[in-house]
Amino acid sequence: MSYGITTTVDAPFDRTVGAVRDALADQGFGVLTEIDVAATLKQKLDVDLPAQIILGACNPPLAHRALLAEESIGLLLPCNVVVRDAGSGRTTVEALDPQTMVGVTGNERLREVADDAAGRLRAALAAVERS
Repeated sequence: MSYGITTTVDAPFDRTVGAVRDALADQGFGVLTEIDVAATLKQKLDVDLPAQIILGACNPPLAHRALLAEESIGLLLPCNVVVRDAGSGRTTVEALDPQTMVGVTGNERLREVADDAAGRLRAALAAVERS
């Protein structure tokens, strides 16, 4: 089962992070959380990883619709978007496919909101590819 929407761009990590934030905002998503995976693992385990962050993106109207359809869906929110340095000036951007919510819960009432969210995330990643 595929659970992600992915693209890799020929752009450095820091510039791509900015492009991802802008593209998410253009699709109605705000970033609620940011986890610096590389820094956290360096601090906690003293391991070195390429730059990688997890952005917890939320589109409030979509989140509300999802919560009305499935009261426990908060376990799968917000939409996680990972940005990681792929080396050689390339950066990978991945988003959890919202259709995963339907598969995990078996709740078909989530399909419409998952379709909407997936379309917006795909549009955001396509915008990052063009930037």
